[in-house]
Amino acid sequence: MRVLVTGANGYIGKHVVSALIRRGIDTIAADLSMANVDPMAEQLTIDIFQEADQLFEKAGKPDVFLHLAWKDGFMHNVDTHMLCLSDHYRLLRAMISSGVKQIAVMGSMHEVGYWEGAIDENTPCNPMSMYGIAKDALRRSLFQMTKGEDIVIQWLRGYYIFGDDERSSSIFGKITQAAKEGKTEFPFTSGKNQYDFISVEDLSDQIASVVSQKDIVGIINCCTGTPVSLSEQVNHYIEQNNYNITLKYGAFPDRPYDSPAVWGDNKKITQILKKEQEV
Repeated sequence: MRVLVTGANGYIGKHVVSALIRRGIDTIAADLSMANVDPMAEQLTIDIFQEADQLFEKAGKPDVFLHLAWKDGFMHNVDTHMLCLSDHYRLLRAMISSGVKQIAVMGSMHEVGYWEGAIDENTPCNPMSMYGIAKDALRRSLFQMTKGEDIVIQWLRGYYIFGDDERSSSIFGKITQAAKEGKTEFPFTSGKNQYDFISVEDLSDQIASVVSQKDIVGIINCCTGTPVSLSEQVNHYIEQNNYNITLKYGAFPDRPYDSPAVWGDNKKITQILKKEQEV
């Protein structure tokens, strides 16, 4: 199996490449820079959007196309998401036309928008941010353009990620930066919302497990399946890292599109992981 990974130098991509290599999978890492990419990977420094039509050939005709590349993923309402949407569409269309037989794309629970409870593949989507709208549109178009095609499609719906936080723009990365700057107080929301938190290492292992098989397809939640309050998770993170910093609750309002409690239904990913362990 040859797996082509876009966004391989990114926050998630770096860990996914290593997870694939640990499984003995022939991995081609594609990105504009290879600064953080595992040296065991085959490296392809390329602008994937400018060379979309040549990517399949330049990557040595991979069996699996794992598309993780996405700009400004932690900035939910910047224009980039919508402005770049057509680039992602053209890239997927080019890879399908080139003959790739398995495509996996990184999605987000923000495609769903406001929802209370578990999210599964049948949960209706009403995204409430530019990021969510763009991801939702790309997912819908991918399933539409491959309808009736002999091709495996796996949409990897991600949740709240932590770990490797100096490279992250999440709240955990911001707390790390604040602590390094010597700040002792961090402006915070109410912290009451409950989310499905997953470490970037565990997420990457799940992604590698998904693309290593073809039996379970469609929308797949890459998650823990367990909701934890934001306050609890952040306080645990501060304690774990011995940061001398306290949370200033209520400094920011809770985002209107964040549910009081939302998490991923983990039935599919649990089945995939169990099957992998049995092999």
